[in-house]
Amino acid sequence: MNDIKLSTHFKLSEFLNTGKYPQNIPTMQDVVNMTFGCHFLLEPARNEVGPIIINSGFRNNDVNRKVGGVSNSQHLIGQAADIHPRDTKQFQHLVDCLRNNPYTDQLLTGNGWLHISWNPFAKPRHYIKIGYYK
Repeated sequence: MNDIKLSTHFKLSEFLNTGKYPQNIPTMQDVVNMTFGCHFLLEPARNEVGPIIINSGFRNNDVNRKVGGVSNSQHLIGQAADIHPRDTKQFQHLVDCLRNNPYTDQLLTGNGWLHISWNPFAKPRHYIKIGYYK
């Protein structure tokens, strides 16, 4: 299951972290949601900034609790990822790409990483908060 390609450059395993959390298994709908995010947000951004590292993608309830995620986190349904560019010099470029993407639901930045979310079923809120995570 972990070798499933969600898009040209992203695999399901990058979203799951089953090495650390072996029970972090998504539903088929969660996988569809992650695929949407890859195709409409992550791939276009990768084409601009180069490789993107996913720190945290899908989280089941147990994993979300362990990492201190909020109870209504979009990570729980495969609609969010915490990411950073492999080339740290491309961080601001990555932020700008996602800020300007019409599919961005939330964009929250931290110290060298960012949280991006999407929603295939609703109009994106386009909520952007730079420096949200201190």
